[in-house]
Amino acid sequence: MAAQACVALHTPLPWMIGPLLTTAVLSISGVKTLSWNPFRNTGQWAIGAALGLYFTPHVNAMVVSFWWLIVVCIVWSLVLGYGFGLWLYGFNAPRFSGLDKATTYFASLIGGASEITLLAERKNARTDLVAAAHSLRVLIVTVTVPSAIQWLGWHGVDVAPPNAQAFNTTGLLLLAVLTGLGAVGVKLLGRANPWFLGPLLASIALTATEVELSSIPVAMTNAAQLVIGVSLGVRFTSEFLRTAPRWLASVAIGTFAMMLLCVGFSFVLCELTQLPLATMVLSTAPGGIAEMAITAKVLQLGVAVVTALQVCRLIAVLLVAEPLFRWLQSRGRFKTTPTP
Repeated sequence: MAAQACVALHTPLPWMIGPLLTTAVLSISGVKTLSWNPFRNTGQWAIGAALGLYFTPHVNAMVVSFWWLIVVCIVWSLVLGYGFGLWLYGFNAPRFSGLDKATTYFASLIGGASEITLLAERKNARTDLVAAAHSLRVLIVTVTVPSAIQWLGWHGVDVAPPNAQAFNTTGLLLLAVLTGLGAVGVKLLGRANPWFLGPLLASIALTATEVELSSIPVAMTNAAQLVIGVSLGVRFTSEFLRTAPRWLASVAIGTFAMMLLCVGFSFVLCELTQLPLATMVLSTAPGGIAEMAITAKVLQLGVAVVTALQVCRLIAVLLVAEPLFRWLQSRGRFKTTPTP
């Protein structure tokens, strides 16, 4: 119902933002909401498989030619996240007893919320604050960036048209099997977001080798957005707003500041790459990979470039986060609070 209401109101990403906001409000109000993991995983599979269909040989050649852009965006994300962590500590430490720099470090990383929270737990950081920071940041970016892009009227700059492949029931079943195997493979390797990255990589491999099986029906991607929106909304429990209001305020302020910095950085990248500004904004936005990629898909804003940059950033952050923490810790930058 929330999704249909957003469709009627012409809001961006109605099938994700409507369920997300409604579930968040219900959760904060004390209603016992629940996201079932198999639904969320299936939604991530559908989005990953659909995005991979954009990576035709022509598009891949264009993405590979911008390898240096991927490196620049990864460095930018790490620097931006570290600066965000300094802001969180500087703003909260004077009036927040027991806050340590390890907590603000993990709370500020621009990566997968669940994976970063697990890393924070292993380092005895405050996981409640880390999870709250990531949830609020993703919510703000997911609602704000698509809304701003729609208001500005940016759309339709993709090199590859959506749904270029024809729908085929048998082909869809085969695509589901092959991309499902990709998810299982990534999961066995112990990598993050296996139900998104596995199908994405399998779908890219098929599309790059010009194996055409089937398109993903719009109804399926809409349903995927719905369950992903619900999975984000249930994070906001009734205790959420009571979790250090000053902390949440600092996260919100820092998130808006990061978005503004990313817009400015996007102008620079546009001059260097001649790619559309909207594509660069989504590529550098400090949101979740699935949410930004969905925005690119729905509004046809350079899906391949946005997805490639967001995926590479996610992988880089997850790989670098712990070694960088140990290095900074060895230099006396972090002191974690011992677990009772």
